[in-house]
Amino acid sequence: MDFQITQEETQLVDSIARLIERSYSFEARRAIIASDAGYSEGVWQTMAEMGLMGLPFAEDDGGFGAGAVGMMSVMEAFGKALIVEPYVATVGLAGRLVAQCGDAAQKEAILPGLIEGRIKLAFAHTEADARYRLAAVGTRARAQGSGWRLDGSKVVVAHAPLADWFVVSARTAGEPGDSHGISLFLVERTAPGVRCEAVRGFDGMRCGDVTLTGVTVSESALIGTAGDALEAIEEAVDFATLLVCSEALGALVSANADTLEYLKTRHQFGVPIGSFQALQHRMVEMTIHAEQARSIVSLACARFDEAAAGKLSARERMHFVSAAKVKIAQACRAVGQESIQLHGGMGMSDELKVSHTFKRLTMIGQLFGDLDHHLERFAASA
Repeated sequence: MDFQITQEETQLVDSIARLIERSYSFEARRAIIASDAGYSEGVWQTMAEMGLMGLPFAEDDGGFGAGAVGMMSVMEAFGKALIVEPYVATVGLAGRLVAQCGDAAQKEAILPGLIEGRIKLAFAHTEADARYRLAAVGTRARAQGSGWRLDGSKVVVAHAPLADWFVVSARTAGEPGDSHGISLFLVERTAPGVRCEAVRGFDGMRCGDVTLTGVTVSESALIGTAGDALEAIEEAVDFATLLVCSEALGALVSANADTLEYLKTRHQFGVPIGSFQALQHRMVEMTIHAEQARSIVSLACARFDEAAAGKLSARERMHFVSAAKVKIAQACRAVGQESIQLHGGMGMSDELKVSHTFKRLTMIGQLFGDLDHHLERFAASA
């Protein structure tokens, strides 16, 4: 299997590298996460002009049709720079659900603006005590007149404060945990009855708790068929999982490079500490973790694309995605913690990029299912 990136992908990655060099230095990123907005609108618009928003969408929807494999190099570049803009939330989750399940009118209302950088989305799905169970949806949607009334709450919605629209999961039938009865709705963030309490994540990313109290939407707000959304949600979350796994590859490379540089420049007993054999062994282990992670993520992305083309079942897709997330969670913990240990007390300082990389790696290890969750899912899907 050939995992070499194409010439077009190489050119795109080079363009992203130039954007990062010009507008996303480490100090510029620190200023962005400290700002009220929590992201850079200028960088977001530049990303849109580069065509990054349209990458995974079908050509019929105005995109470029890139699959999970095609997104790997882009997300790795984002991971190296620790990009905090709401890319996965907008493109990988909520945007994918609209593209996969929405009708022509919904796609026309959302996707062109998304691809042009005018519309940002968030997927309001996770609820208190749900952990990683995607069917644990208690928010209710009841038919009311010619539309729907939504009541419930969502917690830690990624980039919710930045979104113009939410894709909200709600029950039109059944009880929390039931696989049937979950539906998706398009809801404006500024709609009456919608409240978003913004919080800042451990890694500097913005998220929010979303409460819906008597929110009324029209019949056209329903995305897809009522009660049949779980399968699409699982597919979109698997896609987003592979995006953050690919992002982790870039962060792992960054952590390893920064740690190696520190070992070369920090002196004890008159010599660089990198000359100590015990530390060399630890650096080798970090490198091995990163390379093993790259191998399994590459395989999982290829298998995901095969499943999207109908060549593999959803169960097989889940098996490979969980395999990748298990290894990524292990690598994030091992490399993240070792990078801090080898930097000593300096590694915890906000002024060093490695401390921010550690935080993002720690968060990625938990996103869309932690190590234990994906070990169980991997075994169940074998």
